[in-house]
Amino acid sequence: MNKFALALAVSAAMIFVQTSASQAEEGTSTLQTVKDRGSVSCVIGNSFPGFYSLNKEGEWQGMDIDMCRGVAAAVFGDAGKVNFLPVQWAQSFTTIKSGKGDILSKGMTWTLSRDVSQGLDFLDTYFYDGQGFMVRKDLGVTSVKELQGATVCVLTGTSSELNLADYSRTHALDLKTVVFDDSAVRNTAFFNDNCDALTNDKSGLAAQRSAAPNPADYVVLPETISKEALSFAVKQNDSEWANVVKWTFQAMVAAEEYGITSENVDDMRANSESPIIRRILGVEGDLHVGLGLPQDWAYQVIKNVGNYGEIYERNVGPDSILGLDREGTLNALWQDGGLMYAKSFR
Repeated sequence: MNKFALALAVSAAMIFVQTSASQAEEGTSTLQTVKDRGSVSCVIGNSFPGFYSLNKEGEWQGMDIDMCRGVAAAVFGDAGKVNFLPVQWAQSFTTIKSGKGDILSKGMTWTLSRDVSQGLDFLDTYFYDGQGFMVRKDLGVTSVKELQGATVCVLTGTSSELNLADYSRTHALDLKTVVFDDSAVRNTAFFNDNCDALTNDKSGLAAQRSAAPNPADYVVLPETISKEALSFAVKQNDSEWANVVKWTFQAMVAAEEYGITSENVDDMRANSESPIIRRILGVEGDLHVGLGLPQDWAYQVIKNVGNYGEIYERNVGPDSILGLDREGTLNALWQDGGLMYAKSFR
């Protein structure tokens, strides 16, 4: 069912791809292209539960999905006006540079080389992560440093592959990489015992473990060997569109800071006397003008998709498939010791 739904999604996406590329060649601004097209084109991967995956109804769901839906809500007042383009890892950058996609939101780590050499501008970090390792419990390993000479499944062309090489070299572990360009094939290889370990961001390992035939047979080792700032990106030097995308995310974070949720946003909009909340929700001020968006754009984001905390909880939080606690992590709000910090709506 999911494979059939994915095939339909890919076929439908191609209609938008051709239109987007043509408009990009003509030099039309991305924001105007999106408005003329009537939808946002969001580049994602094939499947990363908690971040982007198809549900039983063949609908995309996850944290990355909600980020893109938020942008659609900001532009159109309708979170459904987004077209998802699932691509392999190697096509991620070219799909944006060519103008076929408007936003890259697929668990991509913000690195210097990607920022300066891939024709992209990274905008905001929506999830702070770190790379780890998963092994079979019966291997009897309790630390990465016990994996001397082991084989490790890893996705090629990723920061995970480079971090693995650095860590192996630094600690003289002589780890043997087994590379894949498709995450599903990589996962299958690991669960079929073709590798001693699987390495990925720890959020990814949680997702892959949850999808294992017997999750209790696998354990994530304690070491975190890197910093992985998962961020979304747009085509380089496209500041008008970049502003729309990054302030959509800022609205999600600001909403959580000020206690605005998808459930109480209408009451807040009608009754709040806070000048900050009134500016965020478009009751007063003209912050929307510089963005080229409707006055109620942030209200629409929160109403349709929710604040950052709501998005986190339903997709990756304790009651989700990943079961990730937020308390005490870098993904908490700044006042709770985290790094999530909304810029000023002024």
